[in-house]
Amino acid sequence: MSVRIDGEKSGEVPHRTDRPRGALGRPGGAPRATRSAPHGPRRVLHGPRRILHGPRPEAVPAWIARACTFVGVMDIAAGVFPRFRHSRMHTLAEVLPGALGPFAAALSLSTGVLLLLLAHGLRRRKRRAWRAAVGLLPAGALAQFTYRHSLVGVLISLALLAPLLRHRDEFTALPDPRSRWRALANFVLMGAGSLALGLVVVSAHPHHMVGDPSLADRIEHVLYGLFGLEGPLDYTGSTSSTVTFSLGALGLLTAVTTIYLAFRPEHPAARLTEDDEARLRALLDKHGGRDSLGHFALRRDKAVVFSPSGKAAVTYRVVSGVMLAGGDPIGDVEAWPGAIERFMDEATAHSWTPAVMGCSETGGEVWTRETGLDALELGDEAVVEVADFSLAGRPMRNVRQMVKRIERAGYETRVRRIRDLDEGELDRIRAAAEDWRGTDTERGFSMALGRIGDPADGDCLIATAHKADGGPGPSGDLKAVLHFVPWGMDGVSLDLMRRDRSADPGMNELLIVAALQAAPRLGITRVSLNFAMFRAALARGEKIGAGPVLRVWRGLLVFLSRWFQIESLYKFNAKFRPCWEPRFVVYRTSRDLPRIGLAALQAEGFVSLALPRVLRRRPKAPPRPCAHAPAQRDVRAA
Repeated sequence: MSVRIDGEKSGEVPHRTDRPRGALGRPGGAPRATRSAPHGPRRVLHGPRRILHGPRPEAVPAWIARACTFVGVMDIAAGVFPRFRHSRMHTLAEVLPGALGPFAAALSLSTGVLLLLLAHGLRRRKRRAWRAAVGLLPAGALAQFTYRHSLVGVLISLALLAPLLRHRDEFTALPDPRSRWRALANFVLMGAGSLALGLVVVSAHPHHMVGDPSLADRIEHVLYGLFGLEGPLDYTGSTSSTVTFSLGALGLLTAVTTIYLAFRPEHPAARLTEDDEARLRALLDKHGGRDSLGHFALRRDKAVVFSPSGKAAVTYRVVSGVMLAGGDPIGDVEAWPGAIERFMDEATAHSWTPAVMGCSETGGEVWTRETGLDALELGDEAVVEVADFSLAGRPMRNVRQMVKRIERAGYETRVRRIRDLDEGELDRIRAAAEDWRGTDTERGFSMALGRIGDPADGDCLIATAHKADGGPGPSGDLKAVLHFVPWGMDGVSLDLMRRDRSADPGMNELLIVAALQAAPRLGITRVSLNFAMFRAALARGEKIGAGPVLRVWRGLLVFLSRWFQIESLYKFNAKFRPCWEPRFVVYRTSRDLPRIGLAALQAEGFVSLALPRVLRRRPKAPPRPCAHAPAQRDVRAA
């Protein structure tokens, strides 16, 4: 694909339109934008010619994945149930060696399990999955022939092999970032699956089983068989060998896949390099005032792609096969299309699902126009204009009374830049923030920086609450911390809120008011507070005249608020009378939304697949550069 010069498709910032909120997709009902094929427009076939021509090339991986799943299930059934289908080839089978039956059963079972594992990779166009499937299908066909003597099974396996070879150019996706923790996950999942499938194997021959063993005896036999040992069960005839070889194959398959994942070269997730961070900071110095989430692009667990001119960039993280970008692109808006195209090219190269979390309305317009993706309103960001903020008046009575009560209790506040704090105080604040964290993992991705007190973040703002008689403890008189990141030259965006659980209620309200009152002397005119997910539905659903659908939707959100801070964040933000700025999620198709939602929950730290903190191993060395990173594939601009 040819590289497009920045601004070739977009020469100006898109203006806001009056279309209904939440329907940010294609302007004016225009058709979805698509990238033209390199050899001109594709001819569209209809009717019988379309059926004879077969599926579109881009749809082939999904069809092959489904067929691969079917063949895998058939191979497993053939290995577990030898009379799954009666054979018409007994005459030919009689000339085969008698010992081949048990071996073939084990081969059929192993091939079926591996094909099921590869189906997901084939759907995502992974090249390695294609190579493995091309090798396994002939093995499955051989097992079908030698064990079940099924010509139909052979033909089905070979029929799947033909489109794999014909459409091999569709399977070009590069590997995902990986780590050796996948070996442990594979061992647990494959071990559980092998145990369950082994119970089916030992129970599939009731007429050849000696006695009536209990479930405990069957489980014991499976466990022994997975390690290649004889168990307590016994069978008549050659069935005993068939069961032994099948269980041994499952155990060997679990061991081989686990060892492979444990000892293959590590391919860590991409990180920001020092050069990447320096270039991003230069872009933020010039254009950081456009988006309140811009500074969060400096999280060091993100990767980045730059536009060809280097005037814009998109940062992202890959979570469970979803390429998640956060906020708007960084830099000159005229160069956004070039950075977005690089982002989409990277997603295509790895067969990742592209998604954007929390972009503004302007950003959503550019994303949907340049890529043909759709957008859905996710919630609203609370922005307080410092000049308009005041504790006077009836609407602010509750906040005003809470702040006065806490101040009378002996609390005082300090609002300073990070560069004005000494290292000792920063260490104490960092230790307190870590100690007060209520979860094992740090939460936040699109609206969190993930660090406090870095020397490069001297412009960050920190508000602390202190109480002179706070009592003994590692935190001393420190009772609460709020951390803000820069938003251009005259704004800050809330990053982190932490407080001592033993402190009086209202610490966060106290520190937000203190930060807003100290803002004028610090040259700050606007403060971005928390993001309120689905705020519009919560606000409209509680008003008189709300329809039944809206009321049901609001009731569901209130119910989910028991586990997620949905309603509580909305009500907390509303105390400060903010302006509400909508934020959007950008996605490819509606069926991708559940996967994107799960990936976002993982990235934000609400769903963690990591081990508990006490079992985690501390890294001994900084992560190596990622082999798939754009810098090493000439994706970044020179």
